[in-house]
Amino acid sequence: MQDLTLVMAQMDSLVGDILGNTERVIETVREARIEHGADVVVLPEMVLTGYPPEDLLLRPSMETRLRQARARMAAKIARDVMVIVGYPGRREGQSWNLAGVLYNGEWLGEYAKQALPNYEVFDERRYFSAGTEPLVIEHKGARLGILICEDLWSQEPIVRARDAGADILVSLNASPFHQNKPEERLARLQQCAHEVNLPLVYVNMVGGQDELVFDGGSTCVDADGQLKVQAPHWCVGLMPVQFIEQEGRWEPQAGEIEPRVSAEENLYCALVVGLQDYVNKNRFDGVVLGLSGGIDSALSLAIAVDALGPDRVHAVMMPYQYTADISKEDAAEQAALLGVSYDVMPIEPMVEAFTETLAESFAGSERDTTEENLQSRCRGVLLMAISNKKGLMVLTTGNKSEIAVGYSTLYGDMVGGYNAIKDVYKTWVYRLASWRNEQSPAIPQRVIDRPPSAELAPGQQDSDSLPEYDVLDAILVRYIEGDMSAEAIIEAGFAREDVYRVVTLVDRSEYKRRQAAVGVRVTQRGFGRDRRYPIVNGWQPGE
Repeated sequence: MQDLTLVMAQMDSLVGDILGNTERVIETVREARIEHGADVVVLPEMVLTGYPPEDLLLRPSMETRLRQARARMAAKIARDVMVIVGYPGRREGQSWNLAGVLYNGEWLGEYAKQALPNYEVFDERRYFSAGTEPLVIEHKGARLGILICEDLWSQEPIVRARDAGADILVSLNASPFHQNKPEERLARLQQCAHEVNLPLVYVNMVGGQDELVFDGGSTCVDADGQLKVQAPHWCVGLMPVQFIEQEGRWEPQAGEIEPRVSAEENLYCALVVGLQDYVNKNRFDGVVLGLSGGIDSALSLAIAVDALGPDRVHAVMMPYQYTADISKEDAAEQAALLGVSYDVMPIEPMVEAFTETLAESFAGSERDTTEENLQSRCRGVLLMAISNKKGLMVLTTGNKSEIAVGYSTLYGDMVGGYNAIKDVYKTWVYRLASWRNEQSPAIPQRVIDRPPSAELAPGQQDSDSLPEYDVLDAILVRYIEGDMSAEAIIEAGFAREDVYRVVTLVDRSEYKRRQAAVGVRVTQRGFGRDRRYPIVNGWQPGE
């Protein structure tokens, strides 16, 4: 009877930092060998460049840097451990998404990813050619069939690996998170293992990269699809899997399995990790945000504090004559509760100055949303000034429901470098706020309970101009993520007037969204790289 210790290494790479990523890989392998006695260490897809490197892949020096990195790994990594690592590579005039196998200072082989995703956030066919051949590497008597990410969602690569004699399937991954993705992923892994009757090891990346966030959760299932080992989500680390040969088959032994967590916890962690990595990897000192006393900025503040710590978060209340006393009270209470730096900067003098300057140009015009937007833009100017002076990134706070229908002001409340809740529907904002308070007090309960309002006019409430949020979000999910037509949504039971008002607002607001801050994608169809609609078009919303 033989045994094999395979270590799943969850890593958080910095895109483009090939030298730094390589040093982290070398150290990770060293730790896996010392702490777990690793025979094999498996690292994520494209870990040497980070994922996705996008058009950095087109840089002429990319291949030179990667060859240097691989040479350094061969020189520095211990001779008694096999390393399977992901990186891009140019071979014989074509570019490939590769997994390389290093052992005893030699690169034994390279596997080229066969299934190249070209949907949603993925555009790998822009950069890579598709591989066609399996790679099976033997180590300590076990034959390891190598796969890369999307290969698991396609039948042919899995079957080719099995037919080439694999005893264990090993998949390197950079699989981004969206709501329900961990459950979908596990179901697919179990199905794959069961179909080819082989155990499967799945190693995933962790961390934020622009609009994407990777959740880890590296997993091993046996040939029947039974879960044997699962690493924690949302953190870097090493997770060993012990294999034992029994009657000619390699069986993974039961090990640590992360307890199931709620949908709210998973989503909240995604938002925290996304913001944390965006700020830290871009080397910002911290963030500043407008704290209005409303639910969106309250949740954003809690996320920022959990991501960065209170010392790196600055909140500013910018009241106007329409700002309710309870908004001022609740903002001050939350700032004190979370221990952040907090300023109050009334904007009335600024609004009056703008109004006076514009008086002649506006003569004969009725008061309308222009005056409301002035308030928002004055706040944006203050936040950007603080950002410039203190080196803090402005964190904007609009939720997906409002961004979808354009319920926001360009160069006002949309001002910012990042939006932690950009892809979070309003109904989920409330769910996350309540969940966060269950962990420890973070948001005054009155903020969660009171009706939402932009407070740009007397007695204003969001419901004055939008359907109730449970109705609005249900329509938006169908239109944005389901690509349903207005008529199909109406047939699903929604009022015609509500549907046409909502989808028309969505279509008309594309120009705003193009100018919005980046934010992490957590739904199956975020505004950004995976929903690319033309600004100028003649599409009719009923189609």
